[in-house]
Amino acid sequence: MTDGLVLRPRRVFIPWVLALYALARVVTTTILLVVMHHQVPTGMTGGDDVPVTYFPFTALWDGQWYQTIALHGYPSQLPLSEAGNVQQNAWAFYPLFPFLARAGMAVTGLGFPAVGSTVALLCGAGAAVLMGLLLRDRIGEPATYLVVALWASFPASVALQLAYTESLAMLLLVGYLYALAKERWLVATAVALLVGLSRPIAVPLGLVTLVVVVLRWRARRDRPITRGTYAAMAAALVGCGVAGLLWPAIAWWRTGVRSAYTDTMATWRGSGTVEPFTPWLGMSRYAFGETWGPVLLVVVPLVVVAMVAGPWARNLGADLRTWTLAYPAYLAAVLDPFTSIFRYLIPLFPMLVVILGAGWADRRGNTWKRMLWRFVPLIVLCVVGQYYWTDILWRFVPPSDYPP
Repeated sequence: MTDGLVLRPRRVFIPWVLALYALARVVTTTILLVVMHHQVPTGMTGGDDVPVTYFPFTALWDGQWYQTIALHGYPSQLPLSEAGNVQQNAWAFYPLFPFLARAGMAVTGLGFPAVGSTVALLCGAGAAVLMGLLLRDRIGEPATYLVVALWASFPASVALQLAYTESLAMLLLVGYLYALAKERWLVATAVALLVGLSRPIAVPLGLVTLVVVVLRWRARRDRPITRGTYAAMAAALVGCGVAGLLWPAIAWWRTGVRSAYTDTMATWRGSGTVEPFTPWLGMSRYAFGETWGPVLLVVVPLVVVAMVAGPWARNLGADLRTWTLAYPAYLAAVLDPFTSIFRYLIPLFPMLVVILGAGWADRRGNTWKRMLWRFVPLIVLCVVGQYYWTDILWRFVPPSDYPP
């Protein structure tokens, strides 16, 4: 943590964070509207003969699955092909976001595209506020404003106002990290269970929790731990474990098939099976060649470790450092790398602290002028990246296209 910071009252700080988030969303909305005019009407946009409008345009791709879940729930039987193989189905998608949208639809009478994108927009605003509160004690308010602005403008941050789970997942992720930082162990436990219904990130969060608990235990001489606190810390650890198993267990209970979730996830894989780590080698060779692909596969993780482990990241604290290493490692184990990888980078917001130079404990690299010189080109690149992400990945070109 950084000592001697002058922090303004929350009633002043939070509106500024929300203003930055709102400005970023105005830019994103403009980009969406521009790209929307190039979208060919399809079934995903409301019909081949229906003009494309804003809200249906925010509910393409996985948004179609969330809409199906919001309207019809989950199947009690896994759909099978003639050969008896599981086909793509709704069990691959976690329930909290579509059920929140369903509740909003019931209250407002609006359709899923409007409600889903609005829920995402509001969750993103909440995530921005909690991110600001989490970071400002560590890096100061000026740096926090810049980090929030960059995160809200990241190329794939368009998803923060689409009918996708990114915003909700970020709200719960930052809320969990904030609860850990404040040692609100039971709050963290409750949030972990919600994470288990929104996004499969409970495993790396469990590792973060373990590190925080161990550090708290090591400080027990200076800060004695009561029995109640021990129990609460254990509850947070157990909560992450339960969260990691919760959705697969529900899928098993509902369908009667123990491997319902993993079988469903495998249908989205090129190989038809979930293989840890190995798809990255094939994709690296495909994208960068037989020589440079494997080289980059080694170099990039080393660069990430160096960025997080060095003194330039000290202000992050052990919890955010652990998250920034554990989450990519988890992705490497469970993810088939493809065009969706850009969305999966959104939770790596602590990296922005390091890139801006705001992670130095002695503030050598995080003077306002130096950070601003880094911020300006980065924000320009982010906004340009948003346009290309929206036009190349989000806009659907029939009959098939690369998913965002």
